[in-house]
Amino acid sequence: MRKLFRSKTDSKITGLCGGIAEYFNIDATIVRLIVAISALFSFGTTVLVYFIATLFIPKAAYPEQPPYMGHHPY
Repeated sequence: MRKLFRSKTDSKITGLCGGIAEYFNIDATIVRLIVAISALFSFGTTVLVYFIATLFIPKAAYPEQPPYMGHHPY
């Protein structure tokens, strides 16, 4: 079972959007755009939920290993 963590490698403010993107296997830019647009139209509710979620969602213990670039060693 997968767990939601804040990202250590794809972090701009707290790593929350990067962690959500890793969890759903989508690009973090899409998640950040959704959060930014939502923040503009929600009168601050999105910002409040963002920071509350940051308090409850733990930071990842280990950064994800980057995908191997280049030729496989075998």
